[in-house]
Amino acid sequence: MPILDWIGKEKVINHHMEVPFRVLEPSYTYGEDSGNMIIHGDNLSALKSLLPRYEGKIRCIYIDPPYNTGNEGWVYNDNVNDPRIRKWLGEVVGTEGEDLSRHDKWLCMMYPRLKLLHRLLAEDGVIFISIDDNELYNLKMICDEIFGLKNRLGTISNTNNPKGRSDDKFIATAHEYILVYAKNSELTKWFGFEPTDEIIVRYNKEDENGKRYREIDLRKTGENDLREDRPNLFYYFYYNEKTGDFFPSNEEKTIDGYIQIVPLRADGKEGNWRWSLDTAKTNINSLIPKFMPARKIWGVMQKDYLENRSLVKPTSSWTFKDVNSERGSEIFINLGFNKKDFPKPKPVGTVQRCIQLATDKDSIILDSFAGSGTTAHAVLNMNKQDGGNRKFILIEMCDYAETITAERVKRVIDGYGDGKKKVDGTGGGFTFYELGETLLNGDLLNENVGADKIREYVYFTETKQELENKPDEPYFMGKYLDTAYYFYYEKDSVTTLNHTFLTTVKTIAESYVMYADRCILSDTELEKFHITFKKIPRDIARL
Repeated sequence: MPILDWIGKEKVINHHMEVPFRVLEPSYTYGEDSGNMIIHGDNLSALKSLLPRYEGKIRCIYIDPPYNTGNEGWVYNDNVNDPRIRKWLGEVVGTEGEDLSRHDKWLCMMYPRLKLLHRLLAEDGVIFISIDDNELYNLKMICDEIFGLKNRLGTISNTNNPKGRSDDKFIATAHEYILVYAKNSELTKWFGFEPTDEIIVRYNKEDENGKRYREIDLRKTGENDLREDRPNLFYYFYYNEKTGDFFPSNEEKTIDGYIQIVPLRADGKEGNWRWSLDTAKTNINSLIPKFMPARKIWGVMQKDYLENRSLVKPTSSWTFKDVNSERGSEIFINLGFNKKDFPKPKPVGTVQRCIQLATDKDSIILDSFAGSGTTAHAVLNMNKQDGGNRKFILIEMCDYAETITAERVKRVIDGYGDGKKKVDGTGGGFTFYELGETLLNGDLLNENVGADKIREYVYFTETKQELENKPDEPYFMGKYLDTAYYFYYEKDSVTTLNHTFLTTVKTIAESYVMYADRCILSDTELEKFHITFKKIPRDIARL
């Protein structure tokens, strides 16, 4: 597989591992304490801070990163010359960062963020990335590298501007793209869209119970439709017009008063059926013998019921009205914002369709380039429609995280608009977070962040699992692969692993990992009790 190289890649390829863990400090909760999160801060740091609780648990990620158009006048930082990005490049890439091209800078910015998003994605999860021609091919190559070529599910051409951009010089661009990747395509849970009116209208018949259906030919068409291709799918139907008797059989015979029906192709050759003989016998009430005047032969039609119809597989070309960019602006204005507050907000329909394809009612959806908050809007809409309990996590580094991103979500929760455009609230709530201090000062724990956050971090680094809690064991962190983990820590005193502490241990496991400041148990005793002692990394001299 071809690998994309660019100036600065060697400096950022593992940079996500060097990003320090930072504490997420809750500022306030709006509405219900639902587990929804809006985080204000650099998305690289915020993504790293989510790992202890959410690694491998995010079912769907939607991001709309800067397209790198070079437009420096747009508030949403659609260029890589933003002072924050330039500062970061200088720190990570070094002085050579000043010589990077616009595309080099963009790739340096995106690569470590995609690495962390990959870690957060569940094994059956999917990521959707909106992008245009400026970075489409670069993005596809680094996603192939990070997610794996076999996990590329496809590229959607999303017609968001049917009239085309009038300022394009040669070809008026009417679309952008959505790249779709799975964490593991063999485990991906993939859904579809509800049938459109154009599909529903085809179900133009009703049975005796008033259920709508359409008739479709039972004869197989397309590849392998000859009798010799699938001989087990070739058999006969017999039909008596007077009595209505109708049945399938694998025997060729002549029966007085019965018509023999075989799957004949248009060229007169014998074909085969879509169903096996056993399936046809079991579902004979769903089959109808029918004379086809144009071909002057008898065939067999299946009653295909609308209520049994599966969801519609998405195509690679989206021309739906709800993905039109104008819809995004209309909704944003109806929310009570000014068009200048946030140019070109994403249409809710675009994000909602992505979520619909890759989530169930209890999924977690992450957007680390949250912008105006469209992803939260889409999640809340879906929960309102189907009674789901989906959760959203939004990350936005710009100053409008509070005044636009969070404010929009508040209005969606409470209801918005006026007159004929009034929209009822969805209910729900969220907690707004700021990025706090780092968990480590060099190699030492930053004890200012609090014991709970330190324990969460330590347990995650040991097991990559979320912290457990047992009220009767205050120093117990959790049990994983039959190893119990203890963090014997007090901020203002020295802790010692000794026999007294062992008497407080209530969890039975094959082995133990125990953190403390000191240990007076002998090596023999540690071996006897299957204990691995680890010293808490802090400056005990100052206690």
